Parts: sequence; structure tokens; C-alpha cells
Amino acid sequence: IKMNGNHLHAAGHICVLKDAFMYESPTEIANLTSTDKFGAALAIHLYKGGRLLQGSRIPFGIIFGGTDVNEDIKCEEKRRVMGAVLGEARFAVAFTMKMKELAAAEWGPIKHVVFLFFFNTGIKTTPSETFDWYRFLQNADIPTDTGSLHMFLLICGLRRVKDPLYLVDVFSGWHRKDPSVHLGIIGPAVKHVLRRCHICVHFISRAPGVHLLQDMPQDDLHAAMKRCFAVVNSSISEGMSAAILEAMDLCIPVLARNIPGNAAIIKHKETGLLFSNPQEFVALSKSLMNDPIMEREIVTRAKDYVKKHHSWESERKAYQALVLRLQ
Repeated sequence: IKMNGNHLHAAGHICVLKDAFMYESPTEIANLTSTDKFGAALAIHLYKGGRLLQGSRIPFGIIFGGTDVNEDIKCEEKRRVMGAVLGEARFAVAFTMKMKELAAAEWGPIKHVVFLFFFNTGIKTTPSETFDWYRFLQNADIPTDTGSLHMFLLICGLRRVKDPLYLVDVFSGWHRKDPSVHLGIIGPAVKHVLRRCHICVHFISRAPGVHLLQDMPQDDLHAAMKRCFAVVNSSISEGMSAAILEAMDLCIPVLARNIPGNAAIIKHKETGLLFSNPQEFVALSKSLMNDPIMEREIVTRAKDYVKKHHSWESERKAYQALVLRLQ
């Protein structure tokens, strides 16, 4: 989201970022846009953000989030609201062809002012040069005196769609047999699912080899990713995972759950590894640990893929062009 704002700032626009969870109704957003004299709006997530722009006096565009067309579409009321929002939007952005096809199959050509675009998320990684890896490990109670540490990093918010507990049992069992493997789970606790977060924290705290890590600035996170053995994604649903693309850009292997959003950017055993169950995750991880040549080939191809298909500069130009449709 911040990256999108930076693109618009660079084109001379004044861009104000607001969290959709801070607002409950379109009236609140209408008051905000009227008071501060906004000229246009860009909502991320067709339901969570888009519902607040229904009946908006200012033109707006929509960026699909992933769970909107993958999960929320299953709820009749949310599906109705999202269709109405698309009917008012000047354009909608889909990050994968599958996402675009799902939206088109559900709502079709709503009217001539709605345009469905398909372009890839741009990636730019900025690892901190002052990040202290050993302090990071100490804070997580991970041994720092071993040269054989294999640190896996799962980057996700503690919410259902990210399924942070999916690998915990199996990984913990693997750690008991091989103490060199550790899984770190890092990401913000989402306020509106706080009770579920507490359950996750309790469960993770009782699992040997699995560590719940404090959220950190993006530069430090990128630096931590560079020191890890692999980055993991266990989501039930994804639009296009920035964490996966960032890992690819940093030349870190990715092991991701085999779902459409992940399979759209990972070619199995070429640019990453896709698993369909926790046991397969462990098997693939072991094969990666035991085959440095395969690891090197995968990260090289993944880096080339990101450079070719997920250019940060290309994304900037695309967003700047889209905003012109709101004038």
C-alpha cells in the first residue's frame, strides 16, 4: 500500500493513506473526502475498501486484494456489494490472470466505464546494512552458536486466510528430530481478530522449534530474509504475495502452499517449491537442504523472473497512468 502511495507522490499527487478498518460506513468516507477536498480515491480490496466508496461523489478505482475474489465472493451479501462497487468504479486492477477471470466470470462486463487490468506487482527490496542478525536470533531464543542453523521464515499476519498454524505441528516434530531447523513466524496481529491471535500465540508458544517474532520495519525484515534459509507461505488464499516476490528478489528460496495465487508466480522446482500438505513441505525442505546445486539454480531463475516480470519502475508507470482515469 505504501509503495502505491509513493508511485502517486512521485507523479505530483498528494496521497493520503487510510486504513479501511478505521471506518464503518460510506458516510464517514464521504465526510472525509468532502472536508479535505479529495479529488479521487483508490481502494485496495473490493469489499473491505470498496464498500466504503459506494455512492462516492468523487471518482474511484479498485485494486483487488485476493481474498475479495477468492473468499468474500462466497458470501451472497458481500458478492452483491462488490458487484455494486464495480458498477461505480472507473477501473479495477487484478494482479493475476486467474483473479481477473474469476471477477469477469462473476460480474462480467458491468458497464463501459469499468476496465479490468492485469499487471504484475512491482518489487523493490531495501535490506538494512545495520541489521543485527545475532541479536535477532537471541531475541527469538534461537541458538546462535551453531553453523548448521536452517531458519525458515513465514511472513504473515495472524489471520485465518494466512493459516499461520498450518505447518506448526509437523515442523515442530521435524525440529525434535533435527534441532538445526527453526520456523519463525513474523507479522502484525490484526486488531479485528485479536481473540484468534491470542489462540495462535498460545499454540505457537507450546511448539518446539517454532517462534513468534516481533514485527519489524521493512528494511530490517528484508535483511532478516537474506540471512534465512528459506521463506515460507502457507496461505489458504493469496492475490499476489509481496513476501514471496521479495524473497525471490533477495535470492532466497521460497516454499509456498500450492494455491492459484502462489502457483501464478512460482513454477515448481524452477523458481520455487510448491507443497500441498505439511508432510510434503518437510520433504521438499529436506531435498533443498541436501541439494545446494538445486537451491542455487532455483534462486537464480527466481531472481531473473522477478527482474523480468515484476519491475518496480513498470508498476510505477502503470499506477500513474491509471490515476489519469480518475481525473
